Amino acid sequence: MKLRLVVSILIGLASGTFCWYLMRHFHQDAADFRWALHLAQRIMARQNPYDTPLEQYPLTAGLFALPFVRLRPEIAAGLFYGISSAALAFGLTRSNFRGLLIFLAYPYWAGLLTVQWSPIIAAAAFFPILLPVTMAKPQIGIPIFLTRMTRRGFVACLIVAAISLAVMPRWPLLWIAQMKNYEHFIPLLVLPGPLLVLALWRYRDRDAILLLLAACMPQRWFFDSFILWLIPKSRREIVWTVFLSWGAGIWRWYHFPHSLNEVGRWTVIFIYLPMLALVLLRKADSSTNQIDAEI
Repeated sequence: MKLRLVVSILIGLASGTFCWYLMRHFHQDAADFRWALHLAQRIMARQNPYDTPLEQYPLTAGLFALPFVRLRPEIAAGLFYGISSAALAFGLTRSNFRGLLIFLAYPYWAGLLTVQWSPIIAAAAFFPILLPVTMAKPQIGIPIFLTRMTRRGFVACLIVAAISLAVMPRWPLLWIAQMKNYEHFIPLLVLPGPLLVLALWRYRDRDAILLLLAACMPQRWFFDSFILWLIPKSRREIVWTVFLSWGAGIWRWYHFPHSLNEVGRWTVIFIYLPMLALVLLRKADSSTNQIDAEI
């Protein structure tokens, strides 16, 4: 336990410090996390948080951002991403340390550059008390919620939902009205995305369902796929999926996408299809992720 704590804290410090440095050096303030801070600021001022068409996060994201609202944006960003990474590292090391290799995946670093929710949402898969964070970004939170839900986690989500409605009863309607401004792609609908329905062949495998649910969700960029690294378990599975994910990173380095369909296509090719192959090629009797298993 002590070693897990030390390693997790070190990962959190390193990622948080690097995130803070990037935000400060490139004058990015808090990058995408600024929209959660914007929500939190409006909550405290008792103002309409959806006063701009660019605000596309649910009010729950603002609740989680409240502890960071009085900090400088770049410090808030670094703390948020560092805490998220530390929580995920602590969950990953529950049984062994090889899971930490997922921090080498391209979507993690794409998330660090833009201060995303993916790491903390992935961490919610290990800790029921964190399950409410899936409500901060539902398009990547829903697959985690549905495949990792526990009674305690469900109750925690109900409590957070009740608090958000007490703060602003009409926020769901205001938020849904903003969805028309959300630019996205759906992996399942971007060629060769339809191949992902083959995951149904292993419908009793929780990882296969996670993959298929994620493929049905609207997504914006490569960082949204980071939750898929809950699927690989062995060192070989993690290393190969991490390695292939950088194909998307290299493509992005040399090309400026003209459409989100381009982003979606390379996300499917370099991230989703390798995960599909992993799920299908596993021996069914060696899977430890059956739907009816204890979570």
